[in-house]
Amino acid sequence: MSMQRPPARVIATAILWAAFGAASAQDADLEKEQRRLEIDTVAQTTIESLLSRNQGAKGLYDRAAGYAVFSATKAGFLITGGGGRGVAINKATGERAYMRMGTGGVGLGIGAQTYQLVILFETPAALQQFMDGGWDSSATAQAAAGQEGVAVTSSFIDGMAFYQITDKGLMAVADVAGTRFWIADALN
Repeated sequence: MSMQRPPARVIATAILWAAFGAASAQDADLEKEQRRLEIDTVAQTTIESLLSRNQGAKGLYDRAAGYAVFSATKAGFLITGGGGRGVAINKATGERAYMRMGTGGVGLGIGAQTYQLVILFETPAALQQFMDGGWDSSATAQAAAGQEGVAVTSSFIDGMAFYQITDKGLMAVADVAGTRFWIADALN
């Protein structure tokens, strides 16, 4: 039984497709690393800014097992919605979980706001639970009106402390919003 060799054109095409596939995978890995670097840079800048401006936050951070930082945008007119991305970090091990967040609600809202959300976790268990499966929030109420500000909290509540650092966006909101955090599979 004689085996015929495929034509050179078929071999060349197969080699080109294999090279293209390898280059595409390399590009995807590079893009993934670039997105992680962007998230890490924003997280580091945000946490440093918060800790330098808020001694209460610094005290909680020093006691915290870990933290998460998210960059988010929220907008609405009667119905609010938004989303963002961020990273949760275990302070003891350096382990990172890249995550996404989404929020939505119905209330008295008009405008848009860009902000950073910092969550401090009191215990390793609370942090690990968040990193493993994310978290769904309970009802929230907030008011922000176009000025940079830092929400003030000085204690952990149910093992977590939240800080919202607003940007120059304009948002006046008093709503009942649900926020959900989940693992960004494409970035981990």
